[in-house]
Amino acid sequence: MSTLSTHVLDAVRGTPAAGIGVTLLDAGGTESASGTTDADGRIAALGGELTPGTYRLRFDTGPYFAARHVDTFYPEVTIAFTVTDARHYHVPLLLSPFAFSTYRGS
Repeated sequence: MSTLSTHVLDAVRGTPAAGIGVTLLDAGGTESASGTTDADGRIAALGGELTPGTYRLRFDTGPYFAARHVDTFYPEVTIAFTVTDARHYHVPLLLSPFAFSTYRGS
C-alpha cells in the first residue's frame, strides 16, 4: 500500500505555510483528492492508497501570497512524481515568491 503526505515551508518567513490548497491529480489529470495545509504546513494523508503510476500535486500558492500582500511569480506549483512500489511517499515544498524547490522526503 502506498500513501502520500506533503509539507510546505515558507522559506522567506521561515515558517510553515498554512492554508495552502493542494490537489492530487492522477496520470490522466483527474483530481483524486484535495486538502489544505494545516497550521504546521502539513497534509498528513492525501489520496488514500495510491497505485503505481505518475501523479501530480498542485499547490495553490497564489492565494497564500495574496493574503500576505506579497507579489509572486508562481500562482501555482505543480510537482509530478512516480509511485513505483508500496511505501509512504512524502513530497515537501520549500516556497518563496520567486522560487521553489522540492525533494523526495521520507
